Amino acid sequence: MASQIPLVDYLVLGDEPHLIAHECEQCGARYFDHRNACANCSGTSFKTVDIPTEGTVTTFTIVSLAAPGIPVPFVSAIVDCGGTPVRTNLVNVEPDPEHVTLGMKVRLTTFSLGVDSAGVEAIGFGFEPVPSS
Repeated sequence: MASQIPLVDYLVLGDEPHLIAHECEQCGARYFDHRNACANCSGTSFKTVDIPTEGTVTTFTIVSLAAPGIPVPFVSAIVDCGGTPVRTNLVNVEPDPEHVTLGMKVRLTTFSLGVDSAGVEAIGFGFEPVPSS
């Protein structure tokens, strides 16, 4: 099996893939990128926290024009995961307003972005609809 690497540092792979964020210990603001200081309160102490793998679509747009080589249309969205907004693409859903709605329940999923000549597989993430029960 090829070794795998996440496309972004805040994607944790394994049996239960999930996202992690840096949370300001002073005010609780969360960031996916490394910070030397909190943009909200200027605090300088952070802890790593796991982000819930399920959330709700709070806003979205259907992208129909993109850079060359990027397949369109696709859905770009912000998903609220337990109070943490995640900028992401929605996957495994038709990119139209009949299939994507505000308040829609979604969950984290991962997928292969390709394998290099050394056999290393890059893994990306998106959010997909939670099946109705």
